[in-house]
Amino acid sequence: MVTKLFWLALFAVFSVSVHAKETAEDNYKAYCTQCHGIEGNGKGINVRDMSVVPRDHTDAKSMSGRSDETLFKAIKEGGASISKSVLMPPWGATLSDEEIEDLVQYLRMMCKCKMS
Repeated sequence: MVTKLFWLALFAVFSVSVHAKETAEDNYKAYCTQCHGIEGNGKGINVRDMSVVPRDHTDAKSMSGRSDETLFKAIKEGGASISKSVLMPPWGATLSDEEIEDLVQYLRMMCKCKMS
């Protein structure tokens, strides 16, 4: 009985961990804040060593000028893919398309602007 309960508990834990995905906020904190800042204002800890100031994700006017597709491409393929800074790395090998789409929506929430 104990062995059966052990295996059921182990299966339950494994199932949850396999199906759990990081939230857009978690991914932003893990991959974006070093340059874009904890508040998304472009003032991350790496700024002092960068030749280009990272985008301020809280600036509604600036962010409204970028389509969701452009943001997706920049995140997935890097800044150079949209003729922006090569310092923006491509995250397509790290993040799934779904996670990148969630990040785009998180950016829209940060700047309080809607686009499609």
